[in-house]
Amino acid sequence: MRALLVIDVQKDFCPGGALPVPEGDAVVPVINRIMPRYDIVVFTQDWHPADHLSFASQHEGKAPFETVTLAYGEQVLWPDHCVQGSEGAEFHPDLDVRPAQAIIRKGFRREVDSYSAFFENDHATPTGLEGYLRSRGVDEVHLAGLATDFCVGFSALDAVRCGFVATVIEDACRAIDLEGSLQAMREKWQKAGVRTITSAEI
Repeated sequence: MRALLVIDVQKDFCPGGALPVPEGDAVVPVINRIMPRYDIVVFTQDWHPADHLSFASQHEGKAPFETVTLAYGEQVLWPDHCVQGSEGAEFHPDLDVRPAQAIIRKGFRREVDSYSAFFENDHATPTGLEGYLRSRGVDEVHLAGLATDFCVGFSALDAVRCGFVATVIEDACRAIDLEGSLQAMREKWQKAGVRTITSAEI
C-alpha cells in the first residue's frame, strides 16, 4: 500500500502568509492532480499555541531565523505562524481537502517544535502517524508540500527511519533554502536512501 503525505500546505506558508515559502502556492495544483493516484492520503497541519517556543517573539532580543538552544538541541526561531485556530493555520483555499483520510496536527506542544510528520524535534515524541500507516498496511510513502528542506525533508528522513520506502515528489514541493538548507537536506536524503521523482513519474 502506498500513501501520499501532504505536508503543511497552509496559508501562512504561502505567498501573503506569515512565513511564506517562495512559490509555495505552486504546489497546490500538482498535489490536487496526483492525489487520486494514491490508496491513502494524509495531510499534516502545523498547529502552534500562540506562545510556542519556536517563535522569535518568545525570546527577548532574538529575531526570526536566528537560532537558540532548547532542551532538545538547536532550534531555528520563526515568525509567529500557524497559530491554532488562526486563518494562517488553515489549508490553502484551493487545496482539495476531500481526499484526506487523516489529518495529523503537529507542533501543538509549547516546548518542542515539530518539523517531521512522524516525530517532534526531540526525535522521540511520536505524532501517531507511523501507527496509523502501519494499521492501514502502508509500506511506501510519497511526500509533497512545504517546505522541502524542513517539514517535508525531515518527514522523509523519519519515514525511512520508521522502515517505510520514502520518495519526495520534487515538483510538488517548494523550499525555504535558508543558508544552504536545501542542499544539506538533499545530502541527508542521499545518505538515508530517500528517493526523489517528479509528478510525471508517478
